[in-house]
Amino acid sequence: MMKGRSLFHVLGYAVNIALIGSILLIVFGTMWEYSSRRYLKGFADAVVPYSASPEQKVQAILDWMGRGPARQGNPTQDELTSRDPEDTLNYAILLRVCGSATNAFVNLGDGSHLQSRRLLLIDPSGTTNHVVAEVLLEGRWVVVDPSFHTILRDKSGHLLTSKELADPTIFQQATQNIPNYDSSYVYARTTHLRLQRIPLIGGWLQRALDFVFPNWEEAFDWTLLTERESFAVLAMGFVLLLVSLLSGHLLNVYESKRFGTVSPRLWEQLKRASAILLDFPEARK
Repeated sequence: MMKGRSLFHVLGYAVNIALIGSILLIVFGTMWEYSSRRYLKGFADAVVPYSASPEQKVQAILDWMGRGPARQGNPTQDELTSRDPEDTLNYAILLRVCGSATNAFVNLGDGSHLQSRRLLLIDPSGTTNHVVAEVLLEGRWVVVDPSFHTILRDKSGHLLTSKELADPTIFQQATQNIPNYDSSYVYARTTHLRLQRIPLIGGWLQRALDFVFPNWEEAFDWTLLTERESFAVLAMGFVLLLVSLLSGHLLNVYESKRFGTVSPRLWEQLKRASAILLDFPEARK
């Protein structure tokens, strides 16, 4: 019995530590995300005309990426992070890579109030062949290729979606006049999030979600979670908070049924400790 109670105390402490960690992570993530948003808003205001239409905003971002002022280019790619907007927007070496160029585009798009997300083009072997962006224009997710600074259109100027680009004829029309465009960047197979990259469980998780909830990729915009470190940290903090609260509740329920007692909740312990430190009369009572 004593060993069982000791185990519950250890688990309780672990849950409390996780709960405190989640709160600190949320505070840190909130400050970091706020700072990132302020930075991106200022950057976007300098690049994108305020009164421009959504399509004009997209073009303004692409024009800046292709012909903007000189960027820093001294560090190697390994010294930079492709998920930090301050790196992807300021270093030429990252704006030449499809993944980090798309990161720069979607972050500037977010700062310009555009709905945009990344799209991965998958080759026959199952690896990512190219990364582009999709932007919601007039109710359609049209394809933008940030690394080639272009919005993909057919010969009549019609903005194209990824489903339309899956047609080889339309794909050829859209890309034939883009210099050095690789014809292997096809749209036969695309995804917004590659869970296979998660060690051990990634492939299984991808198949399980595809079977249980076939439209899970479209149900939520995963782009900021994968493309902005500050947002990912904030989201991780909230997930850890929910897991900690649920774990603490389950431990209390089980302990109550098993031993007939309930360990004091973290909030109660903090309240008592604060009252004692501040020498509140009710604490002494």
